[in-house]
Amino acid sequence: MFLRKQGYPEEGELVLCTVTNIYHHSVFVDLDEYGRSGLIHISEISPGRIRNLREFVAEGKKIVCVILRINKEKGHIDLSLRRVNESQKRRKLSEIKMEQTSEKIVEQVAKKYKKEPKQFYDQVMAAISKEYRELRFCFVDVANGAANLVDLGVDKKSADDLTEMITTRMKPQEVEIRGDLKITSFAHDGIERIKGTLLKIIAEDKEITLKYKGAGAYLVAVKSLDFKDAERRLKKAIDTAQHMMGETVAFERKEAT
Repeated sequence: MFLRKQGYPEEGELVLCTVTNIYHHSVFVDLDEYGRSGLIHISEISPGRIRNLREFVAEGKKIVCVILRINKEKGHIDLSLRRVNESQKRRKLSEIKMEQTSEKIVEQVAKKYKKEPKQFYDQVMAAISKEYRELRFCFVDVANGAANLVDLGVDKKSADDLTEMITTRMKPQEVEIRGDLKITSFAHDGIERIKGTLLKIIAEDKEITLKYKGAGAYLVAVKSLDFKDAERRLKKAIDTAQHMMGETVAFERKEAT
C-alpha cells in the first residue's frame, strides 16, 4: 500500500498489522498504515491460557488489532488482538480492500501515462488532501457524484481518466448498525409517551428503521455508506429516546454488518 498516515494512531483505533517477531510472552508487529511498530502482550492475544503463541499468530501474518496505549515519548505502542471482534475485523479489512482498490486505479492511470505509480499517487493526494485524508474517501464521493477531481485540483486529463475508472470499479458498500431499544413506562399516559418518542426519532431521521419486536423492545437500524455517519445517527436516536423517556430506556447493541 502507498498509504502512510502521519503521526500516531489514536487509542481505540483499529489498525492492520503485520507480525514481525514472536517471543515467549509478546508479539511484535508493524502497523501497515503508519510505518511504526508495536507490541502485543500475550494476555492480549486471546482469552484463556496460551501455551504457544504460534498457535494464534505467525511471522508475516496480517492481523487486525486495536490500539490500547501509546507512549509518544518512548515511541511505544501497545495493541490487542483479542479485543477485536469479527464484525470489527471485517469492517477494517473492507476499508483496507477499498483503499487498495483506489490505489490500483491510480496505478493503472499512472501506467497509461508512463508515470511512476507512487509519484502519481503523491500528486493526486497532494491535490485532494485539503478535503480528504485517504484516497478511498475521495473516490467513493467521486463514484457517488459528490466530488469532482478537477475542482479538487487534479489536472483535467488525469481527472477524467481517474473518474472513468472510479465510476466503473468503485461500488460503495453500505454498512448497517443495529440494536434493540427497550422502552418501558408505568405512567398513566405511558403508551402515548412511547409512541411520541418513536415518532420523534423517525421525524429526526426519516431513513432510520424501527420495528416492534415485542415486550417493549424495538429493533433500531441505521444504514449509511459511512460507518461514522451511521454511528452518529444511531447515537442521536438513542439520545432522543433517553431525553424523552429517561431511565426507562435501555439499549443493547448488535453486531454491525
